[in-house]
Amino acid sequence: MSAVNKLYPIFLKPAQLDILLVGGGFVALEKLQFLFKSSPDAKVTLVSPMLRKETATFIKNKKVTTITAHYHSKYLEGKHLVIATTNKPQVNQTVQRDCRARHILVNVADVPDRCDFYMGGIVTKGQLKIAISTNGQSPTLAKRMRQWLEYLLPEDIDNLLTLLNTYRNTLKTDFENKVKTMEKITQDLIAKQ
Repeated sequence: MSAVNKLYPIFLKPAQLDILLVGGGFVALEKLQFLFKSSPDAKVTLVSPMLRKETATFIKNKKVTTITAHYHSKYLEGKHLVIATTNKPQVNQTVQRDCRARHILVNVADVPDRCDFYMGGIVTKGQLKIAISTNGQSPTLAKRMRQWLEYLLPEDIDNLLTLLNTYRNTLKTDFENKVKTMEKITQDLIAKQ
């Protein structure tokens, strides 16, 4: 029997969360690009004694507060989510330990055993968003699956979403019956040819 991906996908609202990113190098830039591509209104505090030129350029017009300092646990105050991206394993380990002690979700870049969550592949077409995870086994495959789904899904998928939402809002029934009705009218979307 094959292994099962036991991760539970959720969609967060980063504009309503206080996010801390520890580090200012290329990995930090990659995580920031990923975060802001999906959530342009994210609120981020970045703490690092140095900031690469590319990272500084990227965050110039974003909601990013920069603290030029080494990591200290005081920077966790009021944070909901933390991403550690330094090239110093002992710093990342300290960040992870401090977050666990405060019940703050943490991602230590490229160290799956130290992560409470992963930043998987994301497909976005208008209002449709699909998350892809390989449970840390192959980020490259997640990337290729994202590219394939972006190619496969129609550009005008928002038209269908708007139509379905408008119809759902006209239903004057309880939640259970709304779900049954919507399932019935959308079942042809997956009918086999």
